[in-house]
Amino acid sequence: MRVALAQVAPILGNVGANLRMHCKTAQAAHRQGADLVVFPELSLTGYLLQDLVPEVALPARGSPEIRELLVLSRRIGLVVGLVEESADHRYYNSVLFLWRGRILHRHRKVYLPTYGMFDEGRDFAAGDSLRAFSTPLGRFGILICEDAWHPTSAYLLGLDGADYLLIVSSGPSRGIDAGNEPASHDTWRNLCRVTARYQTVYVAYVNRVGVEDGIHFGGGSCVVDPEGQIIRQAPALKETILHATLSRAPLRRARLAYPLRRDERPDLLLKELTRLTGEGGVPEAERPGKNSVPKVRPFFARGRLG
Repeated sequence: MRVALAQVAPILGNVGANLRMHCKTAQAAHRQGADLVVFPELSLTGYLLQDLVPEVALPARGSPEIRELLVLSRRIGLVVGLVEESADHRYYNSVLFLWRGRILHRHRKVYLPTYGMFDEGRDFAAGDSLRAFSTPLGRFGILICEDAWHPTSAYLLGLDGADYLLIVSSGPSRGIDAGNEPASHDTWRNLCRVTARYQTVYVAYVNRVGVEDGIHFGGGSCVVDPEGQIIRQAPALKETILHATLSRAPLRRARLAYPLRRDERPDLLLKELTRLTGEGGVPEAERPGKNSVPKVRPFFARGRLG
């Protein structure tokens, strides 16, 4: 499989212009031999939408924009980000996997960052599932930005048989390291490497670039093999299409060396989660009693990358 990561700069709120950008980028990737092109989070709309959310929202099925992308997907597979409006008029930060004129999978962002500069809990409803899915190219899982920071997300997709994990993001650049690139790139690369190695999967991380309301989005997209090695990496802050060829051999090699998936104990996990949540879904540590443990503020609320 040859995958193309589209490190692009969507225009905030301009679905028409972004649709044209998707078509142009996908056609270029197709000419260069890609089987699949992956766009960043909210690639059809831009990120800092706030009150624009209802104006740019699209139904996953039936909109002219999605129909045009479905036609394009007959030539090359597409992974696109959008604001999805459900039948009951809820709005989701969603990703669609389009293949040969069909929607093979839809992922709605599960974890909505609402801290620091992020306010997604105000604008979006949260998704409620994490599922791997099969395609003619292999078995995939999709995570949207903050989803990837919760270890259970990749773990569940690994248990569900994913071989390729796509992480799509609108991550801002933060700080400058000794090499004069955003320090946030190193943080994301470390996350992708750990995730790939411990789940023995390929990780393809695509982050957008550009500026919205003074916020710079950092790029730095990369592809990591199942042994945790970065095999392809895009530059910071620049629009580019990053190509990578993903063969099956590294998956076999990693799973022979590290049979973590084989030895996993989902039955044990289920038993302990049942114990922790207890009757009525109340975690054991939060139930009243002399041995109860004070509730600890979650680490992600202390200000991270979103």
